[in-house]
Amino acid sequence: MDKKLLDILACPICKSSLIYDNAKQELICKADRLAFPIRDDIPVMLEDEARELSNEEIDALKK
Repeated sequence: MDKKLLDILACPICKSSLIYDNAKQELICKADRLAFPIRDDIPVMLEDEARELSNEEIDALKK
């Protein structure tokens, strides 16, 4: 994921910044507890395509 692209991308729902998870190829919004997939190096910033984060995943982000 290009750092410049990550700097300008925001959550399409709440407009907060996103966290890049390289291992899962996702962009994470902590505020909405959603993970947006990255497919073929293209972020899919659609609410319908996002998955909800589990409590364990949210706790891991706080560390």
